[in-house]
Amino acid sequence: MIEKEKIIETGWNFDNSYADLAESFFTRINPTPVKSPKLIILNSPLAKSLGLNVEALQSNNSVDAFAGNNVPKGSEPIAQAYSGHQFGHFTMLGDGRAVLLGEQITPSGERFDIQLKGSGRTPYSRGGDGRASLGPMLREYIISEAMYGLGIPTTRSLAVITTGESIIRETRLAGAILTRVAASHIRVGTFQYVSKWGTVEKLKSLADYTIQRHFAYIKNDENPYISLLKEVINGQAELIAKWQLVGFVHGVMNTDNMTISGETIDYGPCAFMDAYNLKTVFSSIDLHGRYAYGNQPDIAAWNLARFAETLIPLIHENQDKAVELAKNAVLDFTKLYHNNWMAGMRSKLGLFNEEAQDESLIEDLLSMMEKYSVDYTNTFRALTFDKIEDTALVNKTEFTKWYDLWKRRLGRQQQSKDESHGLMKKSNPSVIPRNHRVEEALEAAVEKGDYSVMERLLNALLKPYSYSPEQEEYSKLPAASTCSYRTFCGT
Repeated sequence: MIEKEKIIETGWNFDNSYADLAESFFTRINPTPVKSPKLIILNSPLAKSLGLNVEALQSNNSVDAFAGNNVPKGSEPIAQAYSGHQFGHFTMLGDGRAVLLGEQITPSGERFDIQLKGSGRTPYSRGGDGRASLGPMLREYIISEAMYGLGIPTTRSLAVITTGESIIRETRLAGAILTRVAASHIRVGTFQYVSKWGTVEKLKSLADYTIQRHFAYIKNDENPYISLLKEVINGQAELIAKWQLVGFVHGVMNTDNMTISGETIDYGPCAFMDAYNLKTVFSSIDLHGRYAYGNQPDIAAWNLARFAETLIPLIHENQDKAVELAKNAVLDFTKLYHNNWMAGMRSKLGLFNEEAQDESLIEDLLSMMEKYSVDYTNTFRALTFDKIEDTALVNKTEFTKWYDLWKRRLGRQQQSKDESHGLMKKSNPSVIPRNHRVEEALEAAVEKGDYSVMERLLNALLKPYSYSPEQEEYSKLPAASTCSYRTFCGT
């Protein structure tokens, strides 16, 4: 155990409210100790925001805590149970390689889950070793921090340690553990698990806990459970729109990877789109494109319908009435998503007001991008500074016509050219975690032990809307390749 004085210096302030729920929701289990932990990267700004002492977190005792070799005082480690639809098929799941240490209460009173990912076997491991390799853990660190910089709700990464042990996948790989920070790890799949194998009383306790933790302002509503459903739908409508607006492809939108809090979670096979294409798929296991970029809004709606089904016994004592209320709420998702997406696209084009023709203006641009396989991020980047010579569309007749329509549209609003430029600059990132740059950083770290490439990339991604000179290098496209980029779940 960590000594008391070291705990005070470190700043851990654990509560364990989830562990107060019915024990069928989780299993109490300690992480499995590792041989020789070493701290690879520490997220100092995040640590400070959590009320933690950055210097103390680099001590041997703290590194042991990140590795699971000891448990910080106040922590009650658990592995959470959940289920979910994976590629449309329902199955029993759970934290197969993760342990929730507890909930850190920050100096401002906020509550965040602290979870070790790759910390060993649990009762939910389903034959797996419960471990993780260094590459995927660093990948999650990079992408989750990039998402945070882009202003997209996300789980975050506090630290990555190597374990001093090897794990076996196709080859022998260096073992690692990531410390993940989340508003909570309550998922659609958590509700599916309790709905399937629990009682109505237990389902109600989970719903009440979720409301208290994330949506306390609705707890006195006439029907707090339909309000809960609507809050989750609103949050996902905003989240998925933000994904689409930056070209993010999650890759594995199973119901266990949709959080109730509205945060992005699970950065296994995710990637960012270069050339605009609705059919973009990166995941090696998504053979039929179920989770392709263009399908993400529809999949979100499908997942939310599954969430709504779990709440039926709570929404109304009359099942038919409950189904009607839930169905109507889920049907609102498409409109809510579309409104969020349209607002975001207007901002990307510098439009402050609304006109009926805006949607066709947006769709025409995207159609041209797809037709000519031009880069999504850099096209908007070029438009932001009115440097159309920087886009491959510049010599296309249809783009010339579109550009004229866009300029006339800008001229019909009260805001000045500078104001439109300012809005576009805040809405179009100068840099994203380009797939080739991420792979470059991972290869240097994993194969050569060189973390400087990753550190430079993280610095470039820290403020993606700043358009700093240092970001120019990271906005460049990869060299042409005959091979399609593929990502893997990292299990």
